[in-house]
Amino acid sequence: MRQKRLKSRHHLTAGAWNMRVLKIECPECGSKAVIRKTNRKHRQIADIYCACSDVECGHTFVMNLTFSHTLSPSAKTGDALVQTLLKNLSPDQKQMALDLLKAAPAA
Repeated sequence: MRQKRLKSRHHLTAGAWNMRVLKIECPECGSKAVIRKTNRKHRQIADIYCACSDVECGHTFVMNLTFSHTLSPSAKTGDALVQTLLKNLSPDQKQMALDLLKAAPAA
């Protein structure tokens, strides 16, 4: 039996779609607010300019978005570290590292 593939993300349920969006509430009235602009100050810090979607409120405000901490380390971090280390080794040191890796038992 042939399975149909989804062609666009519009087939996602409302719950699955909403999980991917940062939900911001107006601090004045509690209505949904939308992000109008993002000003990145650093890779881990940004000012988010928001506006309340309730026309009667009309509140505009700035929120701060910051990185807090890591729950699970990135797999890319280790690879980048190994690549940087290998780039700085002499050819003899690279060969020694390769010999040590070959001699090590497989995990």
